[in-house]
Amino acid sequence: MNRRWVLIGLFVLQGLCALFFVTEIVLTVIGARAAPISWHIRELMELGAVVGLVLGVVLGGVALQQAVRARKDAEASLRGVQIAFRDHMEATFTQWALTPAERDVALFTIKGMSIQEIAGLRNTSEGTVKAQSNAIYRKSGVSGRAQLLSLFLDDLLAEDAED
Repeated sequence: MNRRWVLIGLFVLQGLCALFFVTEIVLTVIGARAAPISWHIRELMELGAVVGLVLGVVLGGVALQQAVRARKDAEASLRGVQIAFRDHMEATFTQWALTPAERDVALFTIKGMSIQEIAGLRNTSEGTVKAQSNAIYRKSGVSGRAQLLSLFLDDLLAEDAED
């Protein structure tokens, strides 16, 4: 939350500094200068605005670098979870003694594909996929696709609760 306020403050600072220069240009163009100020004060104001803009760019770059690093870390963590989940599924399929065809059908079923989609992907009939699905349900001790998916979700959530 603190980082968020720093970024908001940074954007406000940059906006005010940019507004200073835009205001100077607009006032010069329309000739609306009320009272001239000494060049020393004007130079200090411009220098302050430049420092604010440069600071904003530098800190914005740091924030961007941190965000990119956090994204890469999250992606690496996700890849690790995907690999672990895939390994868990493979171990479970081995425990259930699924054939290679049943493994494919089980994986597609867990992904949420329909019987028709699975048959199309495997270049087989819907009847074959239904028979393989029934064999998977029997070997895994469930009565349908929702319970099959539930087995893996329960394992995933149980592992998450232990950490």
